[in-house]
Order: sequence, then C-alpha cells, then structure tokens
Amino acid sequence: MKILFIGGTGIISSASTQLAVERGLDVYLLNRGQSSRAVPQGVQVLHGDVRDPESLRTALGDHTFDAVVNWVAFTPEHIEADLSAFRGRTRQYVFISSASAYQTPPASLPVVESTPLSNPFWQYSRDKIACEDRLTRAYREEGFPITIVRPSHTYDRTLLPMDGGYTVVNRMRQGKRVIVHGDGTSLWVLTHHQDFARGFVPLLGNPHALGEVFHITSDELLSWNQIFETVAQAAGTQANIVHLPSDMIAAADPRWGAGLLGDKSHSMIFDNSKIKRFVPDFRATIPFFQGAQEIMAWYDADPARQVVNAALDQTMDELLAAYDRIAPTPAGS
Repeated sequence: MKILFIGGTGIISSASTQLAVERGLDVYLLNRGQSSRAVPQGVQVLHGDVRDPESLRTALGDHTFDAVVNWVAFTPEHIEADLSAFRGRTRQYVFISSASAYQTPPASLPVVESTPLSNPFWQYSRDKIACEDRLTRAYREEGFPITIVRPSHTYDRTLLPMDGGYTVVNRMRQGKRVIVHGDGTSLWVLTHHQDFARGFVPLLGNPHALGEVFHITSDELLSWNQIFETVAQAAGTQANIVHLPSDMIAAADPRWGAGLLGDKSHSMIFDNSKIKRFVPDFRATIPFFQGAQEIMAWYDADPARQVVNAALDQTMDELLAAYDRIAPTPAGS
C-alpha cells in the first residue's frame, strides 16, 4: 500500500511514519526537508511546499496513492488546495483535525465522535471545524474519499504538556511557584504518539473508514494537579502549585488564555469505543508517568534543549504578584 504523509516528521506524525514503515507500507513524505527529526530508513521524500501549488505539482509528478494524510492543514483554504491537488489521485484522504473542535465546554461526558462541534473560545478550533465542514460536503456531493481523525493532547519526548514547557520545569527546579489554571482538578487526557500511531495506521487504506470520523486517545485520566506533580517527580523536584482562574491568565496573556478557555480548562473524557471497533487490537499502553520520564530524559540529555521563555516567565511572576495582592489572608494571621 502506497501512502503519502504531508508533513510526517512532527510530534504526532513521526511515530505514525515509523510504524507505517515497520508494517510494510510504501511511505512517501512531502515536506520542505527542514525538520530536525530524522526520516526513517525506507521512506521516500518528495521535496515540495504544500502551500505552493506549482511546487506541490512538481513534487507529486504522476504519483497516485492509496492514502494521503495531511498533518498540517489548518484552514479551509488549505483544504480547497488539497481537493484540487488530490481529486483522482488518492483512494483515501485523511484530515488531521483536533479534539478541541468538540463542544466547549462539553454538555455531557464522555465525548463521542457525534458530540457537536462548537468552540467559541479558540479560532484554531473553529478553523478545524470549517475544514471538516468543507470535507464533509466534498464527500457528500462528489464522493471525495475522506477520513477525519481528531487527536487530543498527543505528545512525544520533546513536548512537555503544560503551557510554557521547560520554562515551568525551570521554575520548579528553582523552587519558584508554578501556575495551574482553575483548582487543578479538571480531568485531562495525554496520549503518547506511539499509542496514537497504533490506532491511526490501521485506518490507512481501510475502506470501512471512508466517510468516518475518529478520535484516538489514551484512556488514562489525570487532573492538572497530577500532571504537574508527575512532571516535577520526573524532573527530580517538587511542584509548588498556585491555582489561578483561567480568565485571569487570559487577561494577562491572551495567547496562553486562548488554549485554556478553548480547551484545557474543561474536563475532557473520551469514549474510544469507535476506534476500538475499527482497530480491534488498539490499546494505549504508555502511562504518563512513563512518558514524563522519557520527556525529562530528553531535556536533560542536552542543556541546549532547556530553553526558558523569559517573557512568559516574567508574565508568570506578574500574575503571581497580582494573586498575592488579592489573595485572602489566612485566618488568625
């Protein structure tokens, strides 16, 4: 089976590329060759820019595929370009959407694939919804062979799960306070990219997946307090947590706040029954405590990876100072 990944070397996609090769698929990657991640042996790279129609046509030549996966489509304009490029060229087109497209906050849990799509807080999510709408129309009106996959918070060894990444770990290791939104008890799902790949790769070329939508996540539930504490333990330190309202964070840093209000501040629990029906042997097996150890080993192996965002670090200090001014005084003090 001949497949094309547009991207294929990113945080989510790199494990799927590796697994597809291991399972004997004929894998092509279309990218500009600028990733720091190595391409697995046996993969054929088509050098081209998916955002440049002429570059894309040149790179594709006369290739046709059993499946094309676009890991880097974010707007309806990207989808229109793909429809033009891949009509008649592939038997399956897989769009990587986002679980943040689901109704936010969710009216009921667990989330299933038929949960309404609505996110008034985050433009990124609304753009993904618009992409899905366009592809669904193409499927219904012209039979364009789509499959839609909605990853949730998927990580590899390079990605710390909290906003600010290593900046937060650096604060922990310095004994400084770290910020957790809300009261830290909202539930979250973190999925290792190798687990995601085990659910994803079997969908490629699967005729039963055409016209279908899937999310693929771990079944492990963690509170944000637990996530911070697990990372701290893997980093050999402790998390001195202060809880701040998401609205307060968003007012100080709108970019940080968009991801909180539009995603992370709400409990999200996913029902993975559908992917397990289509891929009967799928099971997420990597718990986050193991993933956190892998992440910190990667950061600690090279000091150059331990990048601190000075501006965000200062924003965190300013937020905590503002919190200190308004925090109630303990009784008896």
